[in-house]
Amino acid sequence: MDRDERIYKLEHESIGALLLHYGVPAVVGTMVTALYNIVDRIFIGQGVGEYAIAGLTLTFPILIFLQAFGMLVGAGTAARVSILLGQKDIVGAERVLGTAIVLTLITQAMTIIPSLIWMRPLLEAFGGSERTIPYAMDYLSITIPGNIFATLCFSYNAVMRASGYPRKAMYTMILGAVLNTLLDALFIYGFGWGIAGAAWATVVAMLISAIYVLSHFFSADSIIRFRREHLRVSWGPMWAIASIGLSPFAVQLLGSLVSMLFNKSFIAVSPTPEAADIAIGSYGIIVSIAMLGVMLMLGIAQGMQPIVGYNYGARLYGRVQQAFWRCAWVNIAIGLLVTVFSVWMPDFISSIFTQSPLLIAETSRSLSIALVGFAFVGFQITATQFLQSLGIARRAFLLSISRQSLFFIPLLLILPYQYGVDGVWYSGVLADILSGLLGIGLIIWQMRQFRVEGL
Repeated sequence: MDRDERIYKLEHESIGALLLHYGVPAVVGTMVTALYNIVDRIFIGQGVGEYAIAGLTLTFPILIFLQAFGMLVGAGTAARVSILLGQKDIVGAERVLGTAIVLTLITQAMTIIPSLIWMRPLLEAFGGSERTIPYAMDYLSITIPGNIFATLCFSYNAVMRASGYPRKAMYTMILGAVLNTLLDALFIYGFGWGIAGAAWATVVAMLISAIYVLSHFFSADSIIRFRREHLRVSWGPMWAIASIGLSPFAVQLLGSLVSMLFNKSFIAVSPTPEAADIAIGSYGIIVSIAMLGVMLMLGIAQGMQPIVGYNYGARLYGRVQQAFWRCAWVNIAIGLLVTVFSVWMPDFISSIFTQSPLLIAETSRSLSIALVGFAFVGFQITATQFLQSLGIARRAFLLSISRQSLFFIPLLLILPYQYGVDGVWYSGVLADILSGLLGIGLIIWQMRQFRVEGL
């Protein structure tokens, strides 16, 4: 499909067909992203043990922190490129792309080195014990330096999709996931490398995927390309990236803080240190299950992004609203299904990740609470992506940080001390519901603005 045909389809093809065209590859991409982490946890839980899963869970705050900088650049670049292409500004889109790759290299250098230096003190601060810290250090000593490949892979895969190549972006993610799964089995079971094998499998898969993604933007077939004259930090493109990317960046940073607070809360309210380690391990499993749902919703919402961004830039506002509402209802339905399965079969789901009776029992009990408000998560994700696609950075930022900063953290300081470990999960459920309601309010306001302006 040539450039003119891609643009024609974005303006004239039915919204349903466009959502399938962009949404299916985006869903595959985000689900594959989830599988990178989930496959590691399954292999580690089944092949190494329950304390290895708890050790892996300890790494979440550090890894999420590193990923935040990739989100800052990648999400901001994807949204801005989509809008500029809608305005037929190819040169502007390439300037943004050139600035983005330089920013990526700078931010990775600034975050990877300190993380390696302060790795053990951070793990101790996050609630690590003598049973879990060795596993966490084995994993992080490999994955922290390898984070540069993960950032290049995921961030520029989003840009590839936003610039009109959803199928190629999908193939990139499938390639990495298949490699990661095969290498996990080889390194953990074949070579007996334990948790380090899972780390090496992830890094090698990310490296190969990153090479494939970057080669796209050097190809003459791409609508936008890396060009030498644009490979520098320019203030205009940098602000354009940051103003939109700040929202997912803040979400990731808050996610890092929330992950740490989860661990600390379990330690504070568990009766013994061993029970705290098991609770932390169950948190790692539940995060994996929630990630599947979130990534499915996010993929659908990301498939909406180029449609909304392009048609908003082209001032086709009816198509913008139609794309949003279709995505919103689909994601609400997905959230309801996640809730039903987590309440209906928690034992079966838990046993996929571990053979430990203690960990299965704790995870099953917590799982039946933790995902009750997931339908509200679906709406919040859709609304946040929608506002980002319109370039409405402040409201997207408010909505994206609302769950963690406005609702979850205050609740976490109260409920666990009233209800114990269950109180930790109650905090998450209430935060899901409240942030979803905030998203509903912001979208109602935005749709009224469209009507007031006669759009």
